[in-house]
Amino acid sequence: MKTNLFLFLSTWFLIQMVSAQPSLTRFDSIITGDQQMEIFLPLLKNKNVAVVANHTSMINGTNLVDSLLHAGISVSRIFSPEHGFRGNRDAGAKIKNGMDPETGLPVISLYGKHRKPDSSDLKNVDIVVFDLQDVGVRFYTYISTLSLVMEACAEQNIPIVVLDRPNPNGFYVDGPVLQKGYESFVGLHPIPVVYGMTIGEYARMVNGEKWLKNGLQCKLTVIPLKKYNHNMLVKLPVKPSPNLPDWQAVYLYPSLCFFEGTVVSVGRGTSKPFQIYGHPQMKGSFSFVPVSTPGASLHPKFENKQCKGFDLSNYANNVDHKPAQIHLKWLITAYKQIGKKTTFFNHYFNTLAGTDMLQKQIEAGKSEKQIRQSWQNDLKKFLLIRKKYLLYP
Repeated sequence: MKTNLFLFLSTWFLIQMVSAQPSLTRFDSIITGDQQMEIFLPLLKNKNVAVVANHTSMINGTNLVDSLLHAGISVSRIFSPEHGFRGNRDAGAKIKNGMDPETGLPVISLYGKHRKPDSSDLKNVDIVVFDLQDVGVRFYTYISTLSLVMEACAEQNIPIVVLDRPNPNGFYVDGPVLQKGYESFVGLHPIPVVYGMTIGEYARMVNGEKWLKNGLQCKLTVIPLKKYNHNMLVKLPVKPSPNLPDWQAVYLYPSLCFFEGTVVSVGRGTSKPFQIYGHPQMKGSFSFVPVSTPGASLHPKFENKQCKGFDLSNYANNVDHKPAQIHLKWLITAYKQIGKKTTFFNHYFNTLAGTDMLQKQIEAGKSEKQIRQSWQNDLKKFLLIRKKYLLYP
């Protein structure tokens, strides 16, 4: 009886610790991993270095690759994730290998023909440096790129250095935990939608739990942040991808991305992607017309058609008064309005959710409270795993 009470109180305490009201924090008040060159440059000296980077990999306004070259490091190639090295490609757009015109270095796409470096990609590479700005959501693909790069490094016995960055959604843990059989590039491991870890902490967990193929572990070094804690909602200085233009979109992304698996538009092709949602048959206080926007949303859902729905951009501005959680009310409301008029869910929804239960619960008319309750046991188990790999309070 005492043991059960202890476990209950322990998990309750953990949930409270990762559900506190966040403080909106300037990015430049934090010292990122890549700013601490005095720590990681010695690891790279006299070695052939491959860098996983994109437009977010900035050190005081200069791309990490340029900074390494300036410091005399031998960078042999660049690996680029979804959206490309310069971050100007549409979500889901296949990216080809090429050359970076500013450095002359070969750029190998990890979002084209293959998403995991192979032995030829890593030929003559002595060490890999990983520096991408994540947003702390399972279906944001940068953590999948991280896992596959770690796996390739483990297979080739190549060490990897992860330069840690703050997680703008790192102040809470929520959502359904991915179930076996629903693994994909938008969810490789059994974690909730919002997992409350920096990308460095996440790398430690993937390695420590032996989630890489065949239980492999890589030679991992994480360069930790300074002046960071998990109660911060960090305003990123560079948009992490074309359709997350500001901190409001980043904050709303965990809740609104579920609409990508439905008939509802989430504002791609407008000035407020992931801050608005709507459909031609919906009722709402806001209307918008998606248009094709090369580099952000080419041929978006309901292109050139008027959608009615809701603008949530101001909702995020009062984040200090909002519960730290995924909000299902918008998804449930949209389903109630048009779910019987059209085929609401598509095959992608269960992939995003990491389970088929959420769709079934919404279709069955379950309340948000009932749905959230069904996540709790899995979340408690995850929190106990997560705790082992945290680097920050």
